[in-house]
Order: sequence, then C-alpha cells, then structure tokens
Amino acid sequence: MAKEVRLPKLGQTMEEGTIVGCLVKVGDEVKKGDIIFEVETDKATLEMQSPADGFVKNILANIGQALLVGDAIMVLGDKDEQVPQSFIDSLKTGAPVEQAQTVSAPAAAQEVKQEMPQAEPAGRAKASPRAKMLAEELGVNLEKVVGTGPAGKITEEDVRNAAASKPAKKGPSVDTEHKLGQTIPLNRMQKVIAQRMLKSKLEIPCFYLTVKADMTKLVDYRTERNKTAEVKIAYNDFLVKAVATGLENFPIMTGQLNGDNIQLPASVGVGLAISVPGGLVAPIVKDAHKKNIIEIAKYTQGLIEKARNNKLSPDDMDGGCITVSSLGAFGIDSFIPIVVPGQCSIMGIGQIADTCVPNGGNVVIRKLMAMTLSVDHKVANGAYAAQFLDYVRKILEDPTNFE
Repeated sequence: MAKEVRLPKLGQTMEEGTIVGCLVKVGDEVKKGDIIFEVETDKATLEMQSPADGFVKNILANIGQALLVGDAIMVLGDKDEQVPQSFIDSLKTGAPVEQAQTVSAPAAAQEVKQEMPQAEPAGRAKASPRAKMLAEELGVNLEKVVGTGPAGKITEEDVRNAAASKPAKKGPSVDTEHKLGQTIPLNRMQKVIAQRMLKSKLEIPCFYLTVKADMTKLVDYRTERNKTAEVKIAYNDFLVKAVATGLENFPIMTGQLNGDNIQLPASVGVGLAISVPGGLVAPIVKDAHKKNIIEIAKYTQGLIEKARNNKLSPDDMDGGCITVSSLGAFGIDSFIPIVVPGQCSIMGIGQIADTCVPNGGNVVIRKLMAMTLSVDHKVANGAYAAQFLDYVRKILEDPTNFE
C-alpha cells in the first residue's frame, strides 16, 4: 500500500525546512531509518530518515525547495505497485488524500527510473557537504568546478583537483567570488541568521563588558600538555571549560525571563560558534560544567566534525545557556557579538597578542586576550555579570584550574 512521507519536525523550533540533498531515486528500496534527505533548518543541516520500509515511487520535493513541517515529500510503496496519479496529484495540491489503490505491475513492465528534479537555486553549485566544506578550506569557487559525480555532482576529488590547478596565492586572502554591483541572493541559513539577529536586537536589551585576560601561563601550559595529551586541546576548549565553571558559580547567567520569573536550566550547555559553508552554526557542549578539559576537547572535536559534514542532530543544537565565539584566528583584537535568542549572553574572544605591560617600573611582554561579554539586561545586571566575567578571567589565568 502506498504511503506518503512527510517532512518531520527535526527540532523544537522548526516550522519549515529546505531540501538541500536527496540520497535516493525513484525505484530504490529503502529501509526504516535509512537517510533519504538532507534538510536545512533554522539551526543546521540535518539528515532525515525514512519512517518506513518500501520502494521509492515518487519524489515530490525539489532541491532548494522550502517546505512546511508536514508537507508531503515522497511516496513509498511495494516493489511492483503502481501508484495512481490521482494520489500523487492530491499530495502535490494538498487536497484530501484518499487511500491509494495498489495495482500489480505486469512482469514485463520496466521499472521507472525517475530522478529527483535537481533544480538548484541560482548561483548554487551541486556538491556534497564534504565537498562544500573542503572548497571553503581550499578557497575553491564551486561555480567554476565541473562535477564528475552522479548527475554532475561535485565530489571532494573534484575540489582537490581544482585546488591543485590554482596558482599559489600571494598576500592576504580576498573574496574572488563576488564583484561590485552584483546582486547576491541569500541562502536559507543567511535568511534565518538575519531573522534571529534582528529578533535579538529588537527584544534583548544588552549591555557589554570587556576585560583582558593574561594568557601567558595558559599558552605555555597548553603547549606542554598537548605533547602528551590523548587528544589535542584547543584554546576554545579552555574557554568552554572556564565559561561553564563560571556559569555553575553564577547561575543567573544561565537564565531566561519567564513571566515574572527567571527560569534557570538544570544543566550548563555552552554553544561553540563554528563557521560552515553558507553561514554559522553553534552546536552545544552538553553538561560542560561536569566535563574535564580532555572530555571537552573530544566533545568539541566531534561537534566540529559533525558541523563540517552536515551531520548535526537537533539535540546537538538545543540546551545552550551561552555561546563562545572566537575571531582571534583572523587577527581580530575584540568585537561585540549578538546574543543568540533563547540564551542570556554570548562571549566574543579576540586574538592572543603579545602586549607591553607595565610591571614595577619596567615593561614586560605578556600574552593578552580580550573577552567581550554581551548580556541580556532583562536577566542579569551589570555588577553580577561583571563578577562572572572576572571569575572566568581568573580561571583562564591560572592553568592549575584545568588539572
């Protein structure tokens, strides 16, 4: 019996999603739990599993199409079943769906080999998630790459070949994909980010605090520890741990206004901003206050790998109290980040820079790092947030806190 497959709710806040990948074609057999679509939501690109066993009879959604939760996107049926066109049409038009009649196909009938329509949005190259991430890392313009994969899809090998044929870059990197006067359509992730940031600016009255942490001892500590550590520890891992410990000791910084109350979560989740093709995601390090530095390093490496390969789950994106965003790798000294709706604060991290510091009449070189905290004033006041930020700074300045 034919069965329609509908777009499920892949996250608590999801109302719609954009189909960015289809892993099956008409005629394929799928099992319950098989990955059939890649769906871009308001938080990340997620994998959609098949809700049942069956053979793909019709694919109703196009690549790049935005759909509401509950919209029909595929029809499954028995191997030799012919699905009435009236049933397909009713799903496309949203008309009341009547039970499909199953008709056994003649033994000599050929299987339909309809491919999913591959209508890509203007300016968007067909490429696997891994290929897109690799292209960003290598500075390859996907619009100029010829894909050798199925249906002309760009593979990782295509990207590497394109990168190898490029002349070596000299000087600072620049944007070679866009030109002055060009009209650039927003992708779905960019639209969602714009909406959420506007919501933040309109609804979250923020104040901002900045301190400089002396990272000299921590830089040396990290270098020595990474010589023998089972997993390499990044500076972000120390930041996540320090922030989580700070939140545990200043719990109001985890809260959200709920009527006349401030609701505090039962656990500390710290978001880590990660750049991905087309935008930014901030998956959550769960129970960060309960993890040691090595456990956090393993956890964040897993999140980064998932993010770069579009493997983040809805659970990876939920439960954050604060987000840590670092632009130090780009030589940024400091910046003021925008609070993520649903969280109380966000911390912007600048580069660790050698700085001349007065010391008893002399001048010494210390490695300083600016930390800027944006805080929802509805939840926390300036004095409380300042104590929290000072506490985090002192944790970072004493590496024994990470033993």
